[in-house]
Amino acid sequence: MLASRFAATAQEKFALLNCRRLPGRLNASEAALLLGFHEHDIAQLLAAKLLTPLGKPAPNSPKHFAAVEIVAHATDSEWLSKATRVLAKHWQRKNQRKQLTASCFA
Repeated sequence: MLASRFAATAQEKFALLNCRRLPGRLNASEAALLLGFHEHDIAQLLAAKLLTPLGKPAPNSPKHFAAVEIVAHATDSEWLSKATRVLAKHWQRKNQRKQLTASCFA
């Protein structure tokens, strides 16, 4: 649905959200849009095993997800809460590392 990974316009996003029937397979940006997360958060959700890509893609290849799974996750408040906690912990750890390296050089 979205033409490019980085060139998704507001009109393309709106078209995906208003789609009567989703395609069977969604890329990472489409999955992020439907779940309400940023595209860069998808990698962390994969690492935490909260999302599973279709097939067995190579680590550096584009990931695709089953639309039925993404829609199910988007309507599950417990899953969304767990995903939000995982992302909050990730950014907390990342910011702590940044502060530690800044204090070492100060």
